Amino acid sequence: MTDPLDPLKRSAKALQKAYDAGDDNARLQVRAYLDADKALKHADYLYVIARQQNFESWPKLKAAVDARGLPRTQAQERLKIALYLGQKPIVEQLLADMADIATDNLALQIALYDRAAVRDTLWGDPTLATRLIGPRRPILHLAFSRYYQMVPDRTADMLAIAQMLLEHGADVNDAYPHQPGSEEMLSALYGALAHARNMPLARWLLENGADPNDGESLYHATELGHSEGLRLLLAHGAKPDGTNALFRAMDFNAHAAVGLLLKAGADPNEALCGEGFTALHHAARRMCDGKMIALLLEAGADPDALWNGLSARTLAQLYGNDAVAAALANNGSAPVDPIVQNIINVVQDAPHQPIDAGRIPNAISDLLHNLVIVPGSEPVVQRLVMAGWPWDGVDSSKITPVQLAGWQGMPALMAFFIGMKPDLSHINGYGGTLLSTIIHGSENAPACSGQDHVECLRLALTEGVALPQPAIAGAGRSDVAAFLKEWAAAHPGQVVAYGIA
Repeated sequence: MTDPLDPLKRSAKALQKAYDAGDDNARLQVRAYLDADKALKHADYLYVIARQQNFESWPKLKAAVDARGLPRTQAQERLKIALYLGQKPIVEQLLADMADIATDNLALQIALYDRAAVRDTLWGDPTLATRLIGPRRPILHLAFSRYYQMVPDRTADMLAIAQMLLEHGADVNDAYPHQPGSEEMLSALYGALAHARNMPLARWLLENGADPNDGESLYHATELGHSEGLRLLLAHGAKPDGTNALFRAMDFNAHAAVGLLLKAGADPNEALCGEGFTALHHAARRMCDGKMIALLLEAGADPDALWNGLSARTLAQLYGNDAVAAALANNGSAPVDPIVQNIINVVQDAPHQPIDAGRIPNAISDLLHNLVIVPGSEPVVQRLVMAGWPWDGVDSSKITPVQLAGWQGMPALMAFFIGMKPDLSHINGYGGTLLSTIIHGSENAPACSGQDHVECLRLALTEGVALPQPAIAGAGRSDVAAFLKEWAAAHPGQVVAYGIA
């Protein structure tokens, strides 16, 4: 009898052989999941294949395949991920291809708001309402499903499932580790409000006792593009202290959100990145406007606070933030270090000396990385690089400037960095390559003028980066998926079976 796992076992053997032969793509695959210095055994390659199939381990993959067969297991796992990521085209295609895809999978029944199926399953075994299904319990599968964005008319079914789970013992404060073994926990409330952007379910959770001070929800409520989630949390007793929610709201120059947080007691002088780094400093480097400065000053922000010898006004000049610099023109009069002043001159396109990379103050070592994701920053970024600023370094997440430009969807900046001949095979701290970072940005980067992720993909592929098959299948934006399919058809030699997608 043929083992249904034979294709994956052959993939593991092929990966091991290619890795031992020094194949670059094989090494990328392995390094995405294992320590590069580890002495590898065959079991490690099976583990990599299991992770590529979205399972935590080979034994868990084997158990699923033994129960449901390989094609069905793969389809269900892909649907689970598509629901988690909100990839509507993939969800619709999988449901069309396999109408019974969720009949033997309670997690999918819940994530798809199939009220009747969930009721029947729990009727047969009520204890399933609180058992782990993969890494999460049922109420978390409900909370983290982005299906609500596709079928908002199914709200009644969704809330009925939530009530069923609650009546069978589910905990509205349930949470799971952000990563296996991590102490950082993501709650059901965070899943509903911040991840799935499902306000009806977030409201239901709060009304049924969910803790608004879960360490994540208030911070991420500032990212929604509206104030409904923030108002909801504050109305149920959320406290801004220690959450950095004020700073996150300023990342989007969100006056309404900042006003709500200040009214709720957020301290504009609370330090973020070390002593003296206040909300005014953050407003300067996040390209906020004069109106934001007025809000902060009215709430008691100290305009003369110094962070590593830098006033908020000086930081605004370093970032080319003329609006904040003008709003603080009468403050921040501390002397400016000559090295810093020279960098300001570069930013302002004034006479300057070459930048000595070895003497850049640590406090502003991430200046270039921060500017790359700012729309319209190309001239300043290019002036800094031409003056001597390191152009291929990494930030705290080990992301390079060319990767950041790709993530944000900035083809002009990405082309500029590619012209400098960076390491296009670099793997960042999230395990991503240039290609996977662009694809992730196409679905998650904030919208801005001039954004074009498809053109960024074209630039990367033109440079010869490998195109993994999972990247094509996993792209959740229809135009991105279509482009990758067209490129694969035209350049079959560039397509690899696996890689970092």
